[in-house]
Amino acid sequence: MSIEIAGMAHVQLTVNDLQRAMPFYEKVLGFLGMRPVVKAPNGLYMIGGKTAVLVTRSSEENRGYDFDQRRIGLHHLCFRARSREDIDRVHKFLVQEQVRIVHAPEEGPWAPGYYSVLFEDPEGIRLEVNCVPGKGLFEEPSRLPLTEFPSFQQYPE
Repeated sequence: MSIEIAGMAHVQLTVNDLQRAMPFYEKVLGFLGMRPVVKAPNGLYMIGGKTAVLVTRSSEENRGYDFDQRRIGLHHLCFRARSREDIDRVHKFLVQEQVRIVHAPEEGPWAPGYYSVLFEDPEGIRLEVNCVPGKGLFEEPSRLPLTEFPSFQQYPE
């Protein structure tokens, strides 16, 4: 018999320059309502919104590599906001903090009403905040599962 999970407990991000990443994540995740519960020389652990993010340093032998979202592993991390207005507030905050923005708030084809902002941490790890009103793709359960990813035509098979 299967279970239904209650959400995502945590994600751990590995960075090369922890001293540069920690203030970034503390500021940005703090704006998203997360609070630091561990702030140590070897990592930052923040909790809020029924999830947590841990940021730690890469191993010495891997510090020569930059983040590449097409390499095996993490592509990007997306947080769910409650409203379009929240997305606009996040965008305003990111601009104020001079965070590199990949795209300003915009609608996307991934679900009905999908609205998001996409940005990068100091090492190029992409972070997104989105809002999907109502039940999203579950509004029409008879159409599921979809047979192709919306707007993923350029992805390798």
